[in-house]
Amino acid sequence: MSFDNIPLAERMRPKTIEDYVGQVHLIGTDGPIKRALDAGIIPSIILWGPPGVGKTTLAKLLADELKRPFYGLSAISAGVKDVREIISKAEGNNGFFQEKRPILFIDEIHRFSKSQQDSVLGAVEKGTITLIGATTENPSFEVISALLSRCQVYTLKDHTKDDLTTLLEKAIATDTVIRGRAVELKEINALLAISGGDGRKLLNLFELIVNSIPESKPVIITNELTKSIATESFSRYDKDGEQHYDIISAFIKSVRGSDPNAAIYWLARMVEGGEDPKFIARRLLILASEDIGLANPNALLLATNCFQAVEMIGWPESRIILAQCTIYLASSSKGNAAYMAINNAQLLVRETGNLAVPLHLRNAPSKLMKELGYGAEYQYSHDFPGNFVQQEFMPDELINTSFFQAGSSPKEKEVEQFIQERWKTKYPTE
Repeated sequence: MSFDNIPLAERMRPKTIEDYVGQVHLIGTDGPIKRALDAGIIPSIILWGPPGVGKTTLAKLLADELKRPFYGLSAISAGVKDVREIISKAEGNNGFFQEKRPILFIDEIHRFSKSQQDSVLGAVEKGTITLIGATTENPSFEVISALLSRCQVYTLKDHTKDDLTTLLEKAIATDTVIRGRAVELKEINALLAISGGDGRKLLNLFELIVNSIPESKPVIITNELTKSIATESFSRYDKDGEQHYDIISAFIKSVRGSDPNAAIYWLARMVEGGEDPKFIARRLLILASEDIGLANPNALLLATNCFQAVEMIGWPESRIILAQCTIYLASSSKGNAAYMAINNAQLLVRETGNLAVPLHLRNAPSKLMKELGYGAEYQYSHDFPGNFVQQEFMPDELINTSFFQAGSSPKEKEVEQFIQERWKTKYPTE
């Protein structure tokens, strides 16, 4: 294959850690991966993050930096046999890896079954290989606990606008094919928006735009040009490709927007594309709390039952279960009071740090702690009428701080009324 037939995203893959764009929290001066590299020791790790943020690239660079043999597998196509062949080589059966422990990289590791993950576990336990797994799914749900406990989990973030702009500028300046063209980044908002933080998608679309213009003419990137090329080129759903996250986004927003018909359409797109039914069910679970929550507490119960049923049934019948849950959630009352409450509370925790627990709320398991006043003024609610007594439960610095604000749903208004009846004016409402 000639060099210009290799996709731009592949041609632009960095050769060193210094060329890597983004993930400063991991590979910057004080980042945990950078510290491990400096020590010359890398543990088995799981790289968790959205597509196109550099998980595969980072794994290869780590192997290069440590001069380790690198073997890559995709969980979509590889099986236990492939894993065992690499482990066998690592154990020295073919005399290959006696000096350097190899790195086994498994892309989309969440797609490996329990038995497939078990085939890796023994080699990780013995130190025969160093595992680097990449996943777009929460590893707590998809990676077996025994394997997860032996790996460090590092979260990769979406590329920032500056990261994506840097990728484009590097391609224009250094790519052997692109740098021969007269390219002007006149407008890039559409390019950045359509890429959704995915560097691979960004470079692929950018290359499509460049190739759509005759070589004799300058390439002037505008939002209009980008949208026209994107409409033609990114229309097919592929559960392993770039449309995967666009379609699930449209699905979630249709349910959130209370449009059952649109939600069913996007569900059908995923069903026809062969999407993992648990992936869809998991999103419905999240949505039931994030976008419905207290407005209809039964939504979470139904979504939980939906997920459990999908686990038992699988395709094709799960489509009916998912459709039932989708229509119910789309037609349900909506509210995000719980979602906003925890967001607000976490924000304040980050701002105020670890405030002291009031003495009367502290645990007092020892005589010394009791003598120091731990728990001394605590009032046991069940000793009072209505199982309620007014006392302070917040740190001193946060007295009267309110996180819960009801929306327009009747159920959320009930919670607000509950708080007001018991706490009177203590917690202000908007």
